[in-house]
Amino acid sequence: MTYVRLCLLLPLTCALFAVSCANDPTMARQNRLAHEKSPYLLQHKDNPVDWYPWGEEAFARARKEDRPIFLSIGYSTCHWCHVMEHESFEDEEVAALMNEAFVSIKVDREERPDIDNLYMAFCRMMGGSCGWPLNVVMTPDKQPFFVATYIPKQSRYGRLGMMDLIPRLKKLWRERREEVEASAGEITEALRRSPSAASGSSAAPLDAGTLREAFLQFSRRFDAEHGGFGTAPKFPSPHNLLFLLRYAHRTDEAAARAMVARTLDRMRLGGVFDHVGFGFHRYATDAQWKLPHFEKMLYDQAMLAMAYTEAFQATGREAYAETAREIFTYVLRDMTAPEGGFFSAEDADSEGREGKFYLWTVDEVREVLGPDEAAFVIETFNLTPEGNFEDEATRKKTGENIPYLKKPLDEIAAERGEAVETLRARWEAAREKLFAHREQRVHPGKDDKVLTDWNGLMIAALAKAARALDAPEYAEAARRAAAFLRATMRSEDGRLLHRWREGEAALQANLDDYAFMVWGLIELYETTFDPAYLEEALAMNEVVLDHFRDEREGGFFFTPDDGEELLTRPKELYDGAIPSGNSLAMYNLLRLSRLTGNTDLEAEAARLSAWAGGLVQRMPSGFAAFLVGLDFAVGPTFEVVVVGRPDAADTEAMLSALRSRYLPNKVVIFRPEGEAPAVTRLAPYTATQHTLNGKATAYVCRNFVCNRPTTSVEEMLGMLGE
Repeated sequence: MTYVRLCLLLPLTCALFAVSCANDPTMARQNRLAHEKSPYLLQHKDNPVDWYPWGEEAFARARKEDRPIFLSIGYSTCHWCHVMEHESFEDEEVAALMNEAFVSIKVDREERPDIDNLYMAFCRMMGGSCGWPLNVVMTPDKQPFFVATYIPKQSRYGRLGMMDLIPRLKKLWRERREEVEASAGEITEALRRSPSAASGSSAAPLDAGTLREAFLQFSRRFDAEHGGFGTAPKFPSPHNLLFLLRYAHRTDEAAARAMVARTLDRMRLGGVFDHVGFGFHRYATDAQWKLPHFEKMLYDQAMLAMAYTEAFQATGREAYAETAREIFTYVLRDMTAPEGGFFSAEDADSEGREGKFYLWTVDEVREVLGPDEAAFVIETFNLTPEGNFEDEATRKKTGENIPYLKKPLDEIAAERGEAVETLRARWEAAREKLFAHREQRVHPGKDDKVLTDWNGLMIAALAKAARALDAPEYAEAARRAAAFLRATMRSEDGRLLHRWREGEAALQANLDDYAFMVWGLIELYETTFDPAYLEEALAMNEVVLDHFRDEREGGFFFTPDDGEELLTRPKELYDGAIPSGNSLAMYNLLRLSRLTGNTDLEAEAARLSAWAGGLVQRMPSGFAAFLVGLDFAVGPTFEVVVVGRPDAADTEAMLSALRSRYLPNKVVIFRPEGEAPAVTRLAPYTATQHTLNGKATAYVCRNFVCNRPTTSVEEMLGMLGE
């Protein structure tokens, strides 16, 4: 019997793609999760379910007692994880059935993305609607044979509930074991033969035509009215915008630039942006960006800040710079640990209700602001007595409002015959009062673990913005975070670790940890020109080559060669909410090659591209972050060395000109005039480069062909096509 036929015996479909979770423990006893560091696992420590953390103890018991494993994967800010916990995992009846039938394991997907990736691939293979919570039933040797997302306690509307499902699974395991094990074996083999494990070397090489095809695909999916791609629910996917900005720069394609502008504009106006406290919510449940799913993720803040920063450089529109600053205001205020790292997320729920912290009634706004100021806010931000907010599940209005704009403030000011500066000042005064009032509410839960990969993204975002917005405070925040991670997230052998919380760093780092940190360090180097950051980026990249490279097929595995052995060792290329590690590895290899002159790294990037070719060409728009690297590889690409006296006016003028312009496919290295052993050791080709007549001098090369050195900022920019 095949696994497809087996699943027909289990008429439970993967339900509801969902993202968000937490818990208000009420039970007196605690299970084994009480000893964990993960906020998500700790949320479940008082459940009557006899939970185990992932580990040999659980699997040994399953083998000894001949029971299947019930694996439940989620994360601390996952709303539907909350719902299932409250309905089922806190319920004594459900727990009794689970404890009799299974050995139950809880996994935090953010702590163990390797486990989550593996079993999410199984869910996708089964054709379900996949999300979190992800619930998998598997044999004691980790081979899955059943999967579902949210499961209610009682059966309803054709969906089996836990009270009916568990006895069926128990009976299936007891009476049809051979079929179950045969099916699980087939599933495991299918996972091992997944497309990402195959070589793409037989495909035609990726080139500018691939970039064109991705642009055309985005054009077909673009929502011209509201921005973004596809319909509801609508996710920001800022790496799509980073690619389109580059494509517009390469081709002067107005449509690509317009897609970026429309999307960034509409997101900033909508309720998906927190107008009172800043930062972006996870996604919009509607196509208009009005109704958010309320959790806030660190990685969204980082990637969106980069998109708005680059859009500001490309267009000069101050609104984009202001949005980036607002994102960083939120992150530095609410998501920064005293030690310097950045927390992971804030929940959608507070006091047991999704979005309660962020919603307003008209009466409450009037009470906080007074009649005149309240009337201005109510009209401007589209608040109504009956409420503009609809419950995600019921789509019924609740009497509460999410502030959002239909037009930018400058257009509203023009319509009202009011100076935009005056209107902005009125809103800022009101916003500060609303924010102060909101701060007195019960806050959503904060997942205060520090993850290396997501911190790498935020370091990159801060460093980019420090250059583009001339904001040294962002560079300092990036420095502090990098110093914390470099000092704390280390194993005894000097390798990276993945998670820190409450003074404990643990869990072996994965490809994303290294790739995202290398990205952050490269950006930090180009902002500060401290050679230590470039040196560290090269060292981490070397670990990627030594421990993650697939020597036979190409590409990089998600887990290291000395990591825990799971059913498969996948290679991720598709970009989800964040870029894949392979996408950023490509980009990092190319930039490090151009910064240092090490062409071996360029060859590694070409090898990665050859492996990825077959996958990317099937649907180029699904690999936007990879295409950012491909755009760099196709070129033209510039290497710029600036030689001069640190802090001298002419040096600063040259560097400032490079920072202010949108020149995505360039690298910049600074060589202090005179002795510069750290720089010349990392980039030996700079040893013969000196100032002309004692003035700051630029050496500009294009695709390895160098122009004559110049002391003129204008001439330097001309060489760069400006």
